[in-house]
Amino acid sequence: MAKDKKFSYTEQPKERGFLVGVDLKTHRFQTGTLNIEDSMNELAALADTAQINVIGGTYQRLNRPHPGSLIRSGKLEEIKAYKEELEVDVFVFDEELSPRQQRVLESQLETKVIDRTALILDIFARHARTKEGMLQVELAQLEYRLPRLTRMWTHLARQAGGRAGGASGGVGLRGPGETQLEIDRREINRKISHVKKQLEGVRAHRNRQRIQRKQANIAVIGLVGYTNAGKSTLLNTVIEKAGIDPNNNPIYVADQLFATLDPTTRRIKLPQGKEVLFSDTVGFIQKLPTQLIAAFRATLEEVVEADMLLHVVDINHPNAVGQVKAVEETLQQLEAGEIPIVTVLNKIDMLPPETNAQLPNYPDSLPISAQTGEGITDLLTAIEEQLENTMIPFDVHIPYSEGKLVSLLHEQAIIETENYTETGTYLKGHAPKYIVGRLKMS
Repeated sequence: MAKDKKFSYTEQPKERGFLVGVDLKTHRFQTGTLNIEDSMNELAALADTAQINVIGGTYQRLNRPHPGSLIRSGKLEEIKAYKEELEVDVFVFDEELSPRQQRVLESQLETKVIDRTALILDIFARHARTKEGMLQVELAQLEYRLPRLTRMWTHLARQAGGRAGGASGGVGLRGPGETQLEIDRREINRKISHVKKQLEGVRAHRNRQRIQRKQANIAVIGLVGYTNAGKSTLLNTVIEKAGIDPNNNPIYVADQLFATLDPTTRRIKLPQGKEVLFSDTVGFIQKLPTQLIAAFRATLEEVVEADMLLHVVDINHPNAVGQVKAVEETLQQLEAGEIPIVTVLNKIDMLPPETNAQLPNYPDSLPISAQTGEGITDLLTAIEEQLENTMIPFDVHIPYSEGKLVSLLHEQAIIETENYTETGTYLKGHAPKYIVGRLKMS
């Protein structure tokens, strides 16, 4: 009888990661921000999404971060002992490390050190699917790595007596580290310029799409929220509620952070027949890296250009208030804080029954379950009402030659008065601002 064959798997084993956080005094007195325990739990979820096997973690309370190593020497010695005891492959820090801090920590711990920013960038690189998403991640990674290049050339610094090309480096040692470093800097700067140029093309394409949407006179509803709050599930449920086959190009959904990055837009008919566009974008997170906000600006402009926002909140999360605060701060950064917003309290199906009547009282909020469909009809009705509330008055005389405008007003506006004259149609009522703007141009 033939022996059983042995199969070898080529899947790369997970790195063993140890988490390190700092509970800064400035964070403790900021209302709405995640406390250190929640922040560390979130870091663990990020690490898991990045395929790191979390084997432990610790944090230190500090009035201010240590400029050289972020944490104090006692805590540094403590985690150095964990490295040998737990066979740590990578230390993951919850705060963004300066290039200097990263160099010091890697030198002291003698193993790989990454921060929250690098971790999020890695997750984005794994999940980007479209050309646009890949370009945006590449730009963010290049801009993050540029100031950290020097740590790649520490071996040359040691060979050159600590000067890496200084005047006293000795024969044959002056210059190579510095030269290679400058070559790498120029190469990364060249790549950054190239990627930015490609993204400008993407941005121009998006602008053309927005202009076409405005010409079609369809309101855009932007879905925003903390990552994993259930935006994609909500969009799939709304699609199904609208009578569209959910299996036809469904939105990807997974119980992990940043499962979807690339913007998705779907046309939906509301209960009274009005058509709108629902646009899902990348989820937000506390301490969202500035590189990502800058790189994803072309995508996040979908939020800025929306006529209304749906803020999806995971009401089942222990620190939902902190997540709401993080989203609101990001919207302010994007200069989208003035857009009309409806807050959606999602995942009520996961709450214990006795807490359902005690949901936080957010303005214009609606409890729903994107998973079960509970409250979705009320949400769609609320969207219609909110769009009507944002309408502005118009009083216009339209020539008979512009019959399409009259039809448009009947579809998208509330007509209060309509009279026919010898030269055209007199209409008075309320309409969305983008339509009123078109009336003024006609």
